[in-house]
Order: sequence, then structure tokens, then C-alpha cells
Amino acid sequence: MTRVWDVPVHDSTRVRDARVAAEGAAALAGLDGQRTADAALVATELATNLLKHARGGQLLVEAVAAPVGRAEARMVQIVAVDHGPGMSDVPAALGDGFSTAGSLGAGLGTCRRLSDDFDLHSVPGRGTVALARIGGAGASSGRRDPAGAAAGPGAPSHSPAAVRAGGINVPFRGGECSGDAWTCVRDGDLLTLMLADGLGHGPEAARASTAAVEEVRRSARLAPAELLRRLDGALRGTRGAAVGVARLDLRAGRLLFAGIGNIGARLREGDSWRHLLSRPGIVGVHRPATIPETAAEWAADRLLVLHSDGLPSRWTPPADPRLLSADPALTAAVTVRDAGSSARPVRDDTAVAVLSPGPPDRS
Repeated sequence: MTRVWDVPVHDSTRVRDARVAAEGAAALAGLDGQRTADAALVATELATNLLKHARGGQLLVEAVAAPVGRAEARMVQIVAVDHGPGMSDVPAALGDGFSTAGSLGAGLGTCRRLSDDFDLHSVPGRGTVALARIGGAGASSGRRDPAGAAAGPGAPSHSPAAVRAGGINVPFRGGECSGDAWTCVRDGDLLTLMLADGLGHGPEAARASTAAVEEVRRSARLAPAELLRRLDGALRGTRGAAVGVARLDLRAGRLLFAGIGNIGARLREGDSWRHLLSRPGIVGVHRPATIPETAAEWAADRLLVLHSDGLPSRWTPPADPRLLSADPALTAAVTVRDAGSSARPVRDDTAVAVLSPGPPDRS
């Protein structure tokens, strides 16, 4: 099941909760003592920053699968979200020697060094989202490329094969587990991204979405429509789920999508966004007789967003061009943050998974 620690940080007592959440996620990820301490320090610093600079916010902590192409089994992912004043000088905030007043003095620079992956998006007047992932021993000796390109060794970052996936999960009303789940599996030149929304919420919904994840990991080479038929059998006996499946042929640069139920999918093509439609139904309960697939070309300017119905139906796709090259989990978090507010809380479990090109060539 997707275990998520959703920590609202509105007073100093919740900083300890952030540390405990990181330690719990580290135990699920199988991290050793040193990396558990690193994760706890990063969570503590990010929570403290929420209080000091944004008058509070939200910390989402979970054990996630390592990005495609990574050797680690699981990692701790920490996302700090706020609607605060934002940062006018992000490079300065990330520099060594910069620390928050009254905090541990670690600063974002130290958080970045302790993390395998670290990314941050901030807009003055709109708020800040920070993302950190902490993996196994030895990761702190040097920061890796954000989210890890799925390309093979030596592949140029502008190649269609340089692609990354990431996402976030927000449980309904701060529940311990989410009924939504997503996974990304690579098998040779084929990359499959799947998002499932178990019917309702809570443990039984989570059981359905977890069954979908497990089946996708066994059957990732199947085309989306065929995989949905396989999932329909795997989810019999559960509540069922809405499921969206996207398969990217890295060699051909071709994307196929199919979905059943209320899973949203939008594809950025140049300067416009295209809706990829799902068929009505519930996987595992009522599968439609025909499952059409939508085909699209994949290129360096593409961005795919899959989401459950916890996101408002009229959400606005990310427009900031910086998010197109950001860690995809960061893009997912900004999407959720900008689609809601403290006055308009989510109405269900909410998951967003993003498939994006690899990081730009910095050579």
C-alpha cells in the first residue's frame, strides 16, 4: 500500500512530526542509520523553513521506488509545499553558508548535499516547493542528476531516450495510506507509466491500486490496451480502480495511452496541451468491451501528466518553462499546489505522475 506521511506544519510542534515521518519512511526504504539520520535532518530543515519563511505549509514524506535506471531499491522522498512569499534569490538560498534564522543552521545547501536528488521551485508571491530524495549509503558523497535519466550510459541528454518519471501522492484527510498509486517500469526500449485510483479511499482502495502496481511490474511490455485487460483480471476481488497507462517506445519516440475510469491525462506538445481520453468503466469490476489507444509523438518538448480525480477537473497545466526541465516529482507537486489552496482542500486521494524529457545538456 502507498504509505504517505502528510504533515501539516503550522507550529513548532510539527517539526518533530516531520523528523519522525522521515525516520518511518527510511525504515520502509531500508536505509541504514546514517542515511536515516540524513533524511531526518533534511525533513527537519525543510519543516523549519516552512515556519520561518512561509508561516507554515505541508510536508509529504514517503518511501518511493528509485527512479528508473537507479540501483537503489527504495528511497525517501520529502516534498515541502507552501503558499508563502516565495524566494527572490534561489541561488543564494541554495548556497553554502546560507541558513534559516533559528534553524539547525544546515540550510538548503546542506539539504541538497545530503540528498541524491534535490530540486526547488519558487515564485515571489506564489510560494515554494522543495523536493529531496535520499537513498542508500554513499549517496551524500555527490549529488546525482535530478530523478535520474532513464537513458543508457553515455546517452546524450537531448536524446528521446533521456526521459524521467516522478510523482507525488496526497492521502485524503491526512490518512496513513492512499488509495492512489503509480509506478514506472522500463523494459528495454519500452517505458510504462501507470496510475491507478482505487475506488473510494482507505485500505481497501489501496489494496486495489497496489494490485495494479504489482501486475504492471510483471507485465510492463504489454501495450496499454492489453495491459488494462490483464489488470482487469488482476483486480477481480478488489473494489476495482480507475487506471491510466502510458507506454513510451524510447527508440521510436512514440507514446501510446489508454485509460479506463476517471484518470486524467494531458500531454504537452510544443506550446499547447492535449487531452488524452479514457473510457468509462472500473478496472476489475466493469471493463469496456473495446479499449482504444491514443498515439502521439514524443520529443524533447513533451511533458505527460497523469492524475487521479482528486485534482480539480479544471486545473491549469504548469506554464512556468522552468518546470519543463525540473525533476518530474517537483512538477507534480507544483501542479497539486497550484490546483488547490487551504480554502479549497482536496476532496479525495490525489496522485499526480509526470513523464518528462531528461535534464538539459549542461556541458
